[in-house]
Amino acid sequence: MKNLRNYLLLALSIFALISCGNGDKKAALLPSVSGKAGEILIVIDQEDWEGDLGSEIRDTLASDCPFLPQREPLYTLVNVSPKVFTDIFKVHRNVLLFNINPKVTEPGVVYRDNVWASPQSVVAINAIDSESARTLFQEHKYRIATTFEQAERNRVIANSIRYEERDIAPVVTRVVGGSPHFPSGYSVKKVTEDFVWVSYDTQYVIQGVLIYKYPAYEGAFELSELVAKRDEFLKKYVPGMFDETYMTTSPITSPSLDYLKFRGRDFAQLRGYWEVHNDFMGGPFVSHSFYSPDGQSIIVLDGFVYAPKYDKRHYLRQVESFLYSFEWAKPKE
Repeated sequence: MKNLRNYLLLALSIFALISCGNGDKKAALLPSVSGKAGEILIVIDQEDWEGDLGSEIRDTLASDCPFLPQREPLYTLVNVSPKVFTDIFKVHRNVLLFNINPKVTEPGVVYRDNVWASPQSVVAINAIDSESARTLFQEHKYRIATTFEQAERNRVIANSIRYEERDIAPVVTRVVGGSPHFPSGYSVKKVTEDFVWVSYDTQYVIQGVLIYKYPAYEGAFELSELVAKRDEFLKKYVPGMFDETYMTTSPITSPSLDYLKFRGRDFAQLRGYWEVHNDFMGGPFVSHSFYSPDGQSIIVLDGFVYAPKYDKRHYLRQVESFLYSFEWAKPKE
């Protein structure tokens, strides 16, 4: 593949900016980001975009989003060449920038926030040729994808805190000892001594978070146990529209199970499909299960989406972000 030509000055200026520190003061002075949620701007030569490097990028960042009823890409990718990467594009929310030039002296991957706008995530790949750029992308693709994913979550969490529905957290905290942050429009739909249902309902979309707890026991974080407990609480507390109907975990496809850590909190993550027993409703869900601070209880945050008329990627990413925003209540002095 042909290397980028005639853009050395542009590339040098770009990486000079990227190498600068980005503090809160600078972020406050930057313009707000542009672009739609779940969108990544790929700055790359057209020849590379249409070749093996572009295929590698699409296979990673535009692969099918897992556990959605219809095919939706993980991200929507927008390609521009470096020669048109001007101010109008520099303020995009997510930027993956390729600097491919034989004069590159320090090949590598650079991660920066708030370079040209705020809150912005920029990943730059610096390589001497297209094949080297492809190798660097292959080596770092999971971290690159995770970087953009967390940037999307952070924006949702920041907006949730800024526009928080403050009556919800005290209710959830009384039940499980802490709470996610929920933005304006969400409300408590049901609360018991061990269960809270928080939801945002419109005519065609439901975004819900189910929060519950139960005593800890050995083997509780195995897949079969997590699903069994989930179905137990759903049958008890989440009825359908008609008699003898209730939410349950769909048996069509077994949920996936991953053990993750975020900000010091270890949790088991389930992804799968939910459905209503004896009815035709269904959709995707994601849940986080973890110990209470004293280790005596297991806390579950379960986000689900019902949007039969629309794509679901964005709705699910929103409720999943709420799960990541969970905070334990601070002890009273």
